[in-house]
Amino acid sequence: MSKEQQLQQVLDTGIVAVVRSPDSPLLVDVCRALADGGVTVVEITMTVPDALDVVRAVRRELGSRVLLGAGTILDPETARMALLAGAEYLVTPTLNLDVIRLCQRYNKLIMPGAFTPTEILTAWEAGADIVKVFPADVVGPAFFKAIKGPLPQIRVMPTGGVDLTTASKFLEAGACCLGVGGQLVDPKAVAARDFGKIRDLAAQYIDIVKKARAK
Repeated sequence: MSKEQQLQQVLDTGIVAVVRSPDSPLLVDVCRALADGGVTVVEITMTVPDALDVVRAVRRELGSRVLLGAGTILDPETARMALLAGAEYLVTPTLNLDVIRLCQRYNKLIMPGAFTPTEILTAWEAGADIVKVFPADVVGPAFFKAIKGPLPQIRVMPTGGVDLTTASKFLEAGACCLGVGGQLVDPKAVAARDFGKIRDLAAQYIDIVKKARAK
């Protein structure tokens, strides 16, 4: 799949599942449950124990069922290791231009984190495919509506504060897709091995995206 096709999958799905959990051995099943519910774009954060091993395991077990990314990338060294482990896109919590350059070098999707209008524009000009606005719960959907006024060309994704109540509001305010963590990958459900709940939550978020875009 080309980088352009991968970007289109992210945009079409509308949800990037942020998988952040201490239960590393369960995360292949978590990603499978997400895919079963329709969320086929998943991000394994580097804060997960043995995160690179998890990336390899998900790639090996699920293959093309999911578009697999690595998140909480803080530096180009970690970025390259994640790509070599099988990550197809990278997500950062902050703006690191070296990481963006590395992804451009290898023609990989990059979703860098930014917070202010200046950071958002800087990330876009440096080559971001989607700019992750984090923490989005601090600014809320109104910020996205305001940003889209002067910067309509920039694809922005809120992460932090996205739940079943706010998801449609962020989309209606101009978000191109949504980063969803613990409100989708429910820590209690993971601990209890309740993968059915995660699958059902995934389906609910996909339904919200479809309804918001149909308006």
